[in-house]
Amino acid sequence: MTAPTLSRRAALMGAAAALAAPGIAGAQPAAIKLGILQPVTGPLAQDGEYGRLGAELAINEINAGGGIRSIGGARIEMVFGDARSTPEGGTAEVERMNSEGVVGIVGGFASPICLASSQAASRYDLPYIVDVGVSDQIVSRGLKNTFRFSPGAGSVTRSALDNLVALNNAAGRPAKTVVLVHEDGLFGTGAARTMAQELPPRGFEILETISHPTPARDMSNIALRIRALNPDLIIPSSYYAEFVLLSQTLQQRRIRPKAIYCVLNGAASNFRFVREFPQAANLVMDVNHWADPRKPKTAELRRAVEAQNRFWLYNVPMNYSAVMLMADALERAGRADRGAVIEALGKTDGNFTRHVMPYGPTRFENGQNMAAAAVNTQVQDNDIKVIFPDAFADARPIFPWPAL
Repeated sequence: MTAPTLSRRAALMGAAAALAAPGIAGAQPAAIKLGILQPVTGPLAQDGEYGRLGAELAINEINAGGGIRSIGGARIEMVFGDARSTPEGGTAEVERMNSEGVVGIVGGFASPICLASSQAASRYDLPYIVDVGVSDQIVSRGLKNTFRFSPGAGSVTRSALDNLVALNNAAGRPAKTVVLVHEDGLFGTGAARTMAQELPPRGFEILETISHPTPARDMSNIALRIRALNPDLIIPSSYYAEFVLLSQTLQQRRIRPKAIYCVLNGAASNFRFVREFPQAANLVMDVNHWADPRKPKTAELRRAVEAQNRFWLYNVPMNYSAVMLMADALERAGRADRGAVIEALGKTDGNFTRHVMPYGPTRFENGQNMAAAAVNTQVQDNDIKVIFPDAFADARPIFPWPAL
């Protein structure tokens, strides 16, 4: 065998060994497993499915853009968990994800799920980014692993009431009396409690606070009670199915207040509600999570969702943004290490820009994004418009509602 032949063979063998050996230049780094936790069965399945969609869009974009560059272009691999709309389901999935070696978890959606699953994740020092869960207990327990990208119930409710005062004053103060309607779980009860404390000092009289279970099958008695009380405003804090049922019942019985002003409502900022029940949805206001309509990426994501014949729900941009935040922390950590990612998340201070929410620079204090804020929306002409604050608005409010 000639020297050139030997030389070529040695070169080929050396190249093959380099490709096969881990850690050698040119080898693809191991995928980074990321837990995505959403309730895709049970009463919260719609929100969970759209939360999963938002996470998928983000992961696909990250991988198509070269992965996590500081970790050699490592790709993100989704490890999905169905919380089954219960805290117990969420906890069980965290246990499984931990055993599968995820570097962190994003999601949970509902407050009870987020409370339980983030607590379970803390036992393993698993970084956990809450997408939506609004209970302020989530970030008041001192868990070092838990970070909420979105605003909490206290912040949202206070902003909602300040905005309501501004709307009411601008219209000549037509609304003076209120009925609160809320789901009887952690989210709705907390929101109603805050409003009950905050509304009277702002000049509103609370006629009654009415709770309902989730799921609820009938709203007739609540509608009849509202008719008897005849409030200027109805302020509901409920999940999707229950508010759809309430609004349909009010419409069918021709119960029309001066406005329905929702806070963190599961349907009022939801295109499924607008498309399927346009008359009941018309002019309903909400204070909720919503994407920034000024950002080009918002329109791009919406087109991608609607191209699949799906609705544009806030769960998509929220989870897209939360996954992008986890990827940003991985980039800054430089390794797929849970402790390093927790440290990087805690140091997020104006250096995260790949989100589509109407927030300022992301900055965490005790696990809460201090820049997170909700906006006021209103259903107008079969579309959902941002009406407040002015910096993000793409429509003017219609308040009070015109008479029938």
